[in-house]
Amino acid sequence: MRTITEIIIHCTATPAGRHVSVAEIDLWHRQRGFRTIGYHYLIDLDGTIHTGRPLSETGAHCLGHNSHSIGIAYAGGLTADSTRQPADTRTEAQKTALLKLLSDLRLAYPKARIHSHRDFAAKACPCFDATAEYASI
Repeated sequence: MRTITEIIIHCTATPAGRHVSVAEIDLWHRQRGFRTIGYHYLIDLDGTIHTGRPLSETGAHCLGHNSHSIGIAYAGGLTADSTRQPADTRTEAQKTALLKLLSDLRLAYPKARIHSHRDFAAKACPCFDATAEYASI
């Protein structure tokens, strides 16, 4: 069993309102040379939580942190207009689902700290400050 010390939040870097499936992200990640989808969970626009890579397997979502982390992505992260700027595009359903998932994971992994992907990489991802927002979980 892996020792989990971090839960890292990501976005899919897709426009607001665009549905993206586990299969589609799996294809993107395989095209980048990954074995399979790099995230452990994907939260759809309607709040449905989809399982990606099994928790027992090391993810492929945050360089230098994969072996001891769980990766969660929500569909979105960019404005829907032509500028495609980083933005917190989470729907209310996604916010509710993410909070529930994080609460459950913190019960299962009480020593794990919640982080934004941007805490570890020069990216806007997940386009909001997840570290601060979920500090009290």
